[in-house]
Amino acid sequence: MKFNINKKKTETLTEYLRKKGLRLTEQRKIIVNHFCSKDKHYSVEELYGELKHRMPHIGYATVYRTMQLLVDAGLATERRFKDNITRYEPVHRNVHHAHMICLKCGKIIEFEYRRIEQLQQEAAKRHNFHPLSHKLELYGYCKECRKAQKKRKK
Repeated sequence: MKFNINKKKTETLTEYLRKKGLRLTEQRKIIVNHFCSKDKHYSVEELYGELKHRMPHIGYATVYRTMQLLVDAGLATERRFKDNITRYEPVHRNVHHAHMICLKCGKIIEFEYRRIEQLQQEAAKRHNFHPLSHKLELYGYCKECRKAQKKRKK
């Protein structure tokens, strides 16, 4: 799944930057387009590593600050999984989703089930609780890592 930055997101970012007295520079455009074109939960280090090949003069701080701007503008979300590394994902859908994280290879699988969302809403209502946010993370081993583990045991 690719999440190319569309005109509305570009306008949202441009307006946010304008209010902050900043510009949508060419470097920021490249960072944002690369980030939004991948189905990946990037750490700043990973994103910087990929961009360094395309833009040898880009600075780590530029990537970091751009990701913070995307979060502040509401176009990216910060996530911290069990490894406690800050990762970013594009805000690409209106549907809340959860994550399965492989403890061996670090693969992150997104999933969504309306029934889980309904059950959470029912639980909150039953306990007269007003949730502001929530997250569901499942930790375990992906198909490939389980397969590799079975091969090693033989």
